[in-house]
Amino acid sequence: MKKINILTSCLFLLITTLTNAQFGPPTGEPDVINKRWHAQWITVPNASNDGYGVYMFRKSIELASKPNNYKIHVSGDNRYKLFVNEKLVSMGPARGDIAHWNFETVDIASYLKSGRNIIAAQVWNEGDFKPEAQITYRTGFILQGATTAESAINTNTSWLCEKDNSYAPLRFNVRTYYVAGAGEIRNMVLHPKSWQSEGFDDKNWQKAKQIGSGVPKNVLGAYGTMSGWMLVPSIIPQMEIKDERLQKVASVAQNFSIPSGFPEQKKDVVFPAKSSIKIILDQSYLTNAYLNLEFSGGKDASITLSYAEALYTKFPAKGNRNEIQDKTFLGRTDSLVSDGSNNQKFTSLTYRTYRYLQLTITTQNEALTLNDIYGTFTGYPFKMNASLTSSNNEISKMLEIGWRTARLCATETYMDCPYYEQLQYIGDGRIQALVSLFNSGDDRLVKNAINLMDFSRQPEGVTLSRHPSYTPQFIPTFSLWYIGMLQDYARYGSDMNFVKSKIGGVRQILDFFKSYQQADGSLKNVPQWMFTDWVDNAKDWQAGVAPMSANGTSAVLDLTLLWAYQVAADLETKLGNPAFATQYATEIATLKKTIRTKYWDNTKQLFADREEKDVFSQHANSLAILTGIATADEEKQISQSLITNNQLAPASIYFKYYLHQALIKAGKGNDYLKWLDKWRENIQQGLTTWAEISDIDKSRSDCHAWGSSPNIEFYRTLLGIDSDGLAFSKVKIEPHLGEMSNIQGKIPHPKGEVSVSYQLENDKWKIQIELPKTVTGKLVWKGKTVALKEGVNQFIQ
Repeated sequence: MKKINILTSCLFLLITTLTNAQFGPPTGEPDVINKRWHAQWITVPNASNDGYGVYMFRKSIELASKPNNYKIHVSGDNRYKLFVNEKLVSMGPARGDIAHWNFETVDIASYLKSGRNIIAAQVWNEGDFKPEAQITYRTGFILQGATTAESAINTNTSWLCEKDNSYAPLRFNVRTYYVAGAGEIRNMVLHPKSWQSEGFDDKNWQKAKQIGSGVPKNVLGAYGTMSGWMLVPSIIPQMEIKDERLQKVASVAQNFSIPSGFPEQKKDVVFPAKSSIKIILDQSYLTNAYLNLEFSGGKDASITLSYAEALYTKFPAKGNRNEIQDKTFLGRTDSLVSDGSNNQKFTSLTYRTYRYLQLTITTQNEALTLNDIYGTFTGYPFKMNASLTSSNNEISKMLEIGWRTARLCATETYMDCPYYEQLQYIGDGRIQALVSLFNSGDDRLVKNAINLMDFSRQPEGVTLSRHPSYTPQFIPTFSLWYIGMLQDYARYGSDMNFVKSKIGGVRQILDFFKSYQQADGSLKNVPQWMFTDWVDNAKDWQAGVAPMSANGTSAVLDLTLLWAYQVAADLETKLGNPAFATQYATEIATLKKTIRTKYWDNTKQLFADREEKDVFSQHANSLAILTGIATADEEKQISQSLITNNQLAPASIYFKYYLHQALIKAGKGNDYLKWLDKWRENIQQGLTTWAEISDIDKSRSDCHAWGSSPNIEFYRTLLGIDSDGLAFSKVKIEPHLGEMSNIQGKIPHPKGEVSVSYQLENDKWKIQIELPKTVTGKLVWKGKTVALKEGVNQFIQ
């Protein structure tokens, strides 16, 4: 076999090598979670426990015949890639925390053969350069066969190992909050080629150093675990991986010739000796991808790869994202040095987020040939199982952008953004989870997110604002939105025992807030960052915190707490303990009375943000509608003000989710399409995903899935498909068609799918609604309610 650098070329084969692997938590094998593992956590002798390093592990096993199944359990710290006979079969572990350290379960039988087999792992620790989302104990790797039949593969001193000295970190410095990790410096001269292959000579490699046995969280015992990690099975699948080509050359020096079809097609590009050439490539849309580079010759040539969502007119302003002329390129960077050989291959350790890629090649005494450059997309393997068809092309465009945004903000966890943070925040996560349920129906990442937020809850009762996160951060208001996220899953998900298991945590959250409630129920002096929304150019909104009264109270905070009590009471009534619902009813009544007394301005017919009644916002008044604190007449006036009163502090693209919910509740849902100007502005400015904040020109992140709420409301509001019971056991159909006259669509349901069709013909509506078997519901149409049966329902109205 011709030897090639299999490590760096592995991702070229991802889509084919991973499709046959079977992933998921172990079933029918209680020993792996109820007994200490026979396998040992291993590391490289003299390797730093917590410093930057990339390490290689190898094990040879002999098999008398190709097995029908060969299941293993595998994990690492910080990250690993596992290869069997030179093919990538698993990447992980799914991010968690030390007390819930994930392992993946994989059946590798299809990659094995009779005779000698090479099992290899690349493990890396990014040390001080690691992403904020990466919790770590120390550098380590573990792999255990599921039964004694696979025990030969267990990690111990029979494994060989070495450090890969070709790697070094390259920090990305930018004048904003960036915590997504460093780039890579790669000196290809130092890289041991084909180290995963059967023919590689490993006789001088070291024996691995054992650092402790694998210990499942279930069996820590009297002395805990000396190895630190408390192992749990991952409940999510491996990430999707799919090759994608860069679309075009956006910029290149005029005197340099680029072959026709490059980079959309694989073409050789020759960079002459003693030259320095810069090329900007355009993917045409934002993506998360492992960057793959193939090159030959060019000894000692430097190759710089920089990645950007957009170019800057003048930092932080970006302008139209389709334009690059007279703009500055600033982005995370990888830097390579060629060893001069043929068929060198580079694949980034972790994915990069980019629309634009800047390639700079500086050669020395030899020409360098770029043989290929492309990406391998990665993300949680969501499938779009919803659809909507109408004559409005704008709806389709927004759904496309919203789905892309949601996908780029979802890997092993939900993320606020893939480029800058990669952190799972509750405020973002609630909206992202609903997008997942309405568009895909896959609830595994939703449950994983709820688990992680629940795991983050502190002794005081409050959760962290984001988790996993190496540095704890507290946004207590996000703990309240977590309660709503749990209720969302109770309505649209399928596992009610899972919801029941989390209700105790809801009680602890509310106990935390109870300690800061005054006699009248109002909150005062709650510590940490009481974030509500990124509000621009509004009086006394500071760092996302709503205005406070002189005595430290706030209408927005009191209304958010009221909303959380109402949601918690609903959960307790349906799935928990009615006694708690009764207790919460008392809190609700007290808060309603206090909020009306303190914040209602009868002259303006609005709720003020504070007792001084000098500032008003869309936030407080949206929450007033959602909590039902306003009378029917007040609700009508408030909803009109939310649309027309430009003196109200405006909701950003994030909080518009709640603003729109309030307007819909107030009876204005037929105008939903009129409220999407911020999304239209994103499209006009060339974004292919939704920006983080309303000031699109200066938005730090170009990809925040909290802006993907139209991917919920096009189905829930326009088509009118909603849950009317626990676990979507009942369906409510209440469309808000506005000026639409022909629209149809469907969404996934725990028992199948719900589809609807509305066609206006000769002043009569032809309506067809199809529900899954055993599921019934109701249609609300122009104030009338009609019962729906399972299967097909047809009406002419």
